[in-house]
Amino acid sequence: MTFEGLGIDERLIRATTELGYVNPTAIQEQAIPVLLSGTTDFIGLAQTGTGKTAAFGLPLLHVIDAAAKYPQALVVCPTRELCLQIVKEIELFKKYMTGISVLAVYGGSSIGLQIRDLKRGVQIVVATPGRLIDLIERKAINLEQIKYVVLDEADEMLNMGFQDDIEFILKNTPQRDSTWLFSATMPPEIRKVSKRYMKDPKEVTVGKVNMANKSIDHQYYLTTAQHRYETLKRIIDFNPGIYGIIFTRTKMDAQDISEKLTREGYDIDALHGDLTQGQRDKVMGQFRDKSLQLLIATDVAARGIDVQGITHVINYELPDDVEVYTHRSGRTGRAGNQGICISIIHAKEAYKLKQIERINNSQFHKLDIPSGKDVCRKQFFHFMDKLLSTDISHGDYETYVPMLSERFADVTKEDVLKRVAAMEFDRFLKYYENAEDLNLRDKGRRDITERSGDRNKSRDGGRGDGRKEYSRGGGSGYTRLFVNLGTKDGFFKASFLQFILDMSDLKKEVLGRIDMKDMNSWIEIEKGVAQQMIRSLDGKNYKGRRIRMNDADTGGRR
Repeated sequence: MTFEGLGIDERLIRATTELGYVNPTAIQEQAIPVLLSGTTDFIGLAQTGTGKTAAFGLPLLHVIDAAAKYPQALVVCPTRELCLQIVKEIELFKKYMTGISVLAVYGGSSIGLQIRDLKRGVQIVVATPGRLIDLIERKAINLEQIKYVVLDEADEMLNMGFQDDIEFILKNTPQRDSTWLFSATMPPEIRKVSKRYMKDPKEVTVGKVNMANKSIDHQYYLTTAQHRYETLKRIIDFNPGIYGIIFTRTKMDAQDISEKLTREGYDIDALHGDLTQGQRDKVMGQFRDKSLQLLIATDVAARGIDVQGITHVINYELPDDVEVYTHRSGRTGRAGNQGICISIIHAKEAYKLKQIERINNSQFHKLDIPSGKDVCRKQFFHFMDKLLSTDISHGDYETYVPMLSERFADVTKEDVLKRVAAMEFDRFLKYYENAEDLNLRDKGRRDITERSGDRNKSRDGGRGDGRKEYSRGGGSGYTRLFVNLGTKDGFFKASFLQFILDMSDLKKEVLGRIDMKDMNSWIEIEKGVAQQMIRSLDGKNYKGRRIRMNDADTGGRR
C-alpha cells in the first residue's frame, strides 16, 4: 500500500512524498480510508511513535473546508509539547494547500495572543484541555461550529485528570460529524466515554493493547537499593554514545540525581513540575539539539515528550502501573530504529517484572552491572573509534605536520598514543581503579523473580499481590491519613501516588497501603513524615477544589 492508494488529496500526496513518506504505517493504512468520509466515529489503539499524527492529520486536511474561516476541527492532546508537535506536522502536510490555518492553544503562554489569532480565522485548533476550557468560558471559541473532534493520547489525558474536561468538550460540540479517539491503551474510563459520546465507532487495534514495541530491548540490572545511583552512573559510563531519558518517581529524585551527575561532568538536566514554562522550554530545546546528552524526568513532567533518536530509556525505579512502563519505554525504538529500555531494580521489585512481561507480552533480559574494568574498556574502544573517524579533510593540518614531527622526534608512536589515552581516560581509570561489584549475587538458588514470588506469597498470607500487610490505624509505625480526593477526581492509583509524592517531596518507601474510593482516599504513611504530607496537601487546591487532609482516626474524618 502507498499513500496514493489511500485516496487522499493529491496535494497531500506531494507533501508526504517530499517528506519521504512512501508506505503508510499500519495505523495510517487502517485509519485514513475510514476517516476520509468525515462521518464515521473512530477508535485507534496504537503505541506512541506509530504515526498517529499523520493518521488523523491527513484526513482532517482532506475534509476541511478552506473557504470557511472558522474552527471546524478540534484536536485535544495532553501536553504543550505534543500540541506543538502536532501543529508542526500538520503544517508540513498542508504545504500545498492554501487557505487552511492551524493554531496551537496551550497554557503557559499569552491567552490574549491566542484569542487574537483565533479571531483572524483558523480551521484547525490543537489544544490542551485546560487552556481550551479557558477559551470556552471566555466565549473566544464557538464549539457549536466544530465538525470533527480528535482526542489524541486519550489514556494520557485521563491519567492526568482531564476526564471531566474531555466530557465537557464532547458535551459542548453538538454539531460534530465525527469523533476520532487515539490511544495507546484502553482503560475502562475511556471505554465509558466512547460509549457515551460516540456512535457505532469503527475500532482498529494495531498490535496488542499494552504490548511493548518489538523494536525495544527490555533489560534490567539487579542491585541493592543503596547502590541504585552508582549503578545508574555505571550504566551511563558503559554506554558512551547514550542519548536518553531517565525516569524517576518524584521531582525531588529528579533534581537530586541531576545535580549529582552535573557536578560529576555529565551533560544532563532535570524536567519536573517546579519549572516555569520558560525553563521547561529551555531544557527541552537543549535536549532536542543534543546539547544535553541525558534528560531526567518524572512521568508527569515528561507527558507528551516526542524526541527522535532516543537510544535509551532508563527506569531509575520501576513504575507501579504497567501502562506507565509502556509509555516510558515507548520514548525509544521509534520510526524503525532499535531502542533499549533499562530498569534498575532490587529484589523486592522483581515481581513487577513478571507482571510487565505477562501484560506487555515482552521479555526482560537480565544483565550483570559492568565492572570498573568493563567500563574503562568500553570507553577506550569508543574513544579509538572516534579518533579514527575524525574528519581531517578540511583545515590546513598539513602545515603543522613538520612542526609536529620535529616536536615529537624523540617520542615513539606508542608513547604518543599512551599520552593521548592518559589525557582522555585519567579520570575514568582513577575512579574505577578499585570499583566494587554492584551486582546482587544469587549463588546456588532459584531465579530471583521466582524467589520474590514465593516470598511475597508467604508475606501477604497467600494473596500473591506483593503488598505488605500493614495494620490499620497506624500500627507498626504507620499513621492512616484521610484525603478528600478519589477516582472521581480523575485519578488512577499510579497517578494519585505520583501526585501525593510530588506535592510532599517524599519517597514511595514511606507509604503503606492506599485505599481509593470515588470521593475520598485513605493513605498509610510512616508516623515520622505524616505531618509533612498533611502540611504539603491540606488547604491546597486541585482543579478548583480545596484539598482536605487529616489523621483518619483523630482528625474528624467525614
